[in-house]
Amino acid sequence: MRDAKDTAATEDDGAEAAMGLRKIIHVDMDAFFASVEQRDNPELQSKPIAVGGSGGRGVVAAASYEARKFGVRSAMPSVTAKRLCPDLIFVRHRFDAYKEASRTIRRIFEHYTPHVEPLSLDEAYLDVTDDLLGIGSATRIAQLIRQEIKAKTRLTASAGVSYNKFLAKIASDQNKPNGMCVIRPGEGADFVAQLPVRRFHGVGPKGAEKMAKLGIETGGDLAAKDIEFLRANFGSMGDYLFRAARGIDLRPVRAHRERKSVGGERTFSEDISSGPALRETLENIIDIVWDSIERSQAKGRTVTLKMKYTDFQTMTRAKTVDHPVADKAEFSALARTLLDEVLPLPMPIRLMGLTLSKLEGKESAEPPRDDAQLSLL
Repeated sequence: MRDAKDTAATEDDGAEAAMGLRKIIHVDMDAFFASVEQRDNPELQSKPIAVGGSGGRGVVAAASYEARKFGVRSAMPSVTAKRLCPDLIFVRHRFDAYKEASRTIRRIFEHYTPHVEPLSLDEAYLDVTDDLLGIGSATRIAQLIRQEIKAKTRLTASAGVSYNKFLAKIASDQNKPNGMCVIRPGEGADFVAQLPVRRFHGVGPKGAEKMAKLGIETGGDLAAKDIEFLRANFGSMGDYLFRAARGIDLRPVRAHRERKSVGGERTFSEDISSGPALRETLENIIDIVWDSIERSQAKGRTVTLKMKYTDFQTMTRAKTVDHPVADKAEFSALARTLLDEVLPLPMPIRLMGLTLSKLEGKESAEPPRDDAQLSLL
């Protein structure tokens, strides 16, 4: 059964069947930061808003759906956003409010399953193969979770339900906002085949442009290429593209992992290269990562900056000190120094990440968010 808010498709791949049928949900909050601001300030409801600075060096961290209709996107310079949407209202971020809502949402997840892998404040994977309440239906659980989130936070969430993480994430974006999509065993490969390659996680505008030049527009076009071709043209990402085009993803939902680093990275909706925009983005990542460091009570000696260029090549720079980084000021200074060392960039980047490693000290009981996708910084 298909409609605008509940789409069903399926696949049965031998490799995944061999490890047992899983029931995976990907929950993604709708325009999370902006929605929290609209919820808490009635004057902002139904208006185009952007979370971020409005000055000449400001960058949009998140945009409401009303603003997105004008082409406003995260990581966009604020001056560009204002030009696209003259009535755009800028709101400074309130991380405490976002974290409070995120904690409420996390408790809702854990009511149904202990197998929760958070990707950021606003999204997570859940493995409900054996749910705590004995409901059995992943589709029903996703419906209940979305209803409970709405009731307790007054925010909407979209969900994707499938038998692996790749398909669940694709599905959660299928009927946004406030929608759900279910991809059942049996038609997953067909579902992926009709998708534009831009919908594949990790394929940005430049990647899609390169694929188009190679005659690859859809998942079906991608599936027609052998793995040697994909490796030759996309390097290590070729293996991922080969599996994804067939709807294959064997990664487990990792609720608890040994923490080797604490960090976050973010993929931009538009490639960026200017120093001011990069510095603004870095400051946002610093805030989120340091919050994770404090919550985990982790101490580390190495700070690493990661950037992925538009040609998918990755650059990293790291600094190691002879003592555990003691406070946010020191962590921030090291991160800024690393960025200054690589500016100006030889080409635009599509991703930036920051981690603290060589950890020592007490671990928290909360599952780590290593390299979390800070999709709405």
